[in-house]
Amino acid sequence: MDNFSPRTAISLFSSGGIGDLGLRGLNIDVLVSNELLEDRHSIYQANNPNVTCISGSIFEKQADIIETTRRLLAGRPLDILFATPPCQGMSKNGRGKLLQGIRLGEKPKLDVRNRLVIPALDIANELNPETLVFENVPEMEYTVIEEPNGKIVGILDYIGERLGDAYQGKGEVVEFANYGVPQCRQRFITVFTRNSHLAEYFRLRRSFMPPRTHSQHGADGLPRWRTIRDTIADLPALDGKHLIRLDGFSPLHSVAALDDEKYFWVSNTPPEKSAFDNQCIKCGCRENPTHRARRDEEGVNRASDKTPIKCIKCGELLPRPWVREGNEFRIMKGFTSAYKRMSWDTPSNALTTNFAYACSDTKLHPDQHRAISTLEALRLQTI
Repeated sequence: MDNFSPRTAISLFSSGGIGDLGLRGLNIDVLVSNELLEDRHSIYQANNPNVTCISGSIFEKQADIIETTRRLLAGRPLDILFATPPCQGMSKNGRGKLLQGIRLGEKPKLDVRNRLVIPALDIANELNPETLVFENVPEMEYTVIEEPNGKIVGILDYIGERLGDAYQGKGEVVEFANYGVPQCRQRFITVFTRNSHLAEYFRLRRSFMPPRTHSQHGADGLPRWRTIRDTIADLPALDGKHLIRLDGFSPLHSVAALDDEKYFWVSNTPPEKSAFDNQCIKCGCRENPTHRARRDEEGVNRASDKTPIKCIKCGELLPRPWVREGNEFRIMKGFTSAYKRMSWDTPSNALTTNFAYACSDTKLHPDQHRAISTLEALRLQTI
């Protein structure tokens, strides 16, 4: 490859293909995709009919991925191997804690999903791509894995060792809001390359990332971060009391109806607040303690189970998320950011697959009584 426009790629851990939209946007020819879960991969295939999709475990499909890619390359070089392995097993404090345990002679418990990088690198060593891109959560920087020989190493050290001196690169945390995405989403982007142009760019800047296009407060002459108001304020209003589909408008802009209890909690939640902090609507008392969380002795952030569910002044049931136990009520267990409204004038926090649920992390509409719609989520993801 003699320029910055690579032509061929393979995609590993592709899921439904959202990550591959960047490759499509650059007119990169994705030859092969691999994903464990067939239902997600069927979505990928529907949107990428020209890509050969190999569903199943990468450990079991490794040879098939290599053979199929070679056949489709037909002698051409492979420009990019793009891999987004699962993030659930990665931990911020994992590396130091695990290595300390090893020094003390204790066998650490490692999440096997973090070892998925091993077959990805086996494939890379066979196909010799010019550039490898790994995308994951920031915790990847601190994650350790067990090599096939039993040695415990940092996952980034392992990548560097497997690729060898021919590749240059590193991993770095990227805030997507700095690039005009109306969402505060940090990801760990790891790039290794043997392409001379990219290597020179990296040598001069010590980074593969392009200059940011936005800043939080408009510093350095850059526009401010894009906000939720910038992105979805023009869409028609919806209400979670009933299932509503707007005639003549995108069917993606619809939300499921909330049951009566959830609607009661949500409809009494002020802007930028959580339903867990709602006050009494009978006597107007504003003195009921709000929901709190703190880290326990093991460092786990746990919500208080002492948060009142009835008004301390009049005894009325508060419009806070509750659980019925016979004739009694208790505060619902969960994160303090559940049933919380988004803020109009900031980017959203990171979206997850649970965005359509009112109980998801800060996913209530800024002022309407509902979770966000699929169309709103797509816009916030810049899709």
